[in-house]
Amino acid sequence: MKSAVALALGAAAVWGFIEVSDDVLEGEVDALDRRILLAFRGADGAPLGPGWLQEMLRDFTALGGTGVLVFVTLAAVGFLLLDRKRYAALTVLIAVAGGQLLSTLLKLGFDRDRPDLVPHGMQVYTSSFPSGHAMMAAVTYLTLGALLAGVHASWRAKLYFLGVAVLITLVVGASRVYLGVHWPSDVAAGWAVGTGWACLCWAAMRALQREGKVEGETA
Repeated sequence: MKSAVALALGAAAVWGFIEVSDDVLEGEVDALDRRILLAFRGADGAPLGPGWLQEMLRDFTALGGTGVLVFVTLAAVGFLLLDRKRYAALTVLIAVAGGQLLSTLLKLGFDRDRPDLVPHGMQVYTSSFPSGHAMMAAVTYLTLGALLAGVHASWRAKLYFLGVAVLITLVVGASRVYLGVHWPSDVAAGWAVGTGWACLCWAAMRALQREGKVEGETA
């Protein structure tokens, strides 16, 4: 049942990514992207709000950066190894590494330019679509949340892991638009494909648990 739900959510997320991608390629979201991006800026092009807010959102956006995600992933793998869940730890590594590869391939394939309407709030080095920070935040945190929830029997633990994962994913994506380094459609696409990948990994882990190839729930 849980695997079916995960697959259904994953299919819906992939469909959402396809729809956003199609709209981006046809230019149907350009006007909306511009309106939303400019809504976060004042008349002088500077981000709305005090200086400390911009600094805080830079901290939030770092939660989707490569260095932080590597650290978080290794910390989660270390926890699973200490809990004697070696195969679950391997599943986490494969899920995150696979998500990073997928993100790289999609960026190379679409090769969309970064927003040029407003000054960027931080340095950027890759193409814009989909948002790598939004996608990898979804891939990493939702995958970790789902996989960690899957090896704990407590519903409180499950809700905690998944709730924190969703919150971080949303904050990272929103910060990318606020800082002017991504179009909103980049972030929406990143959330969609990242969620789809996380759901696929969740479903795969549930199937492997049923076959006894990955450790199951503990109290």
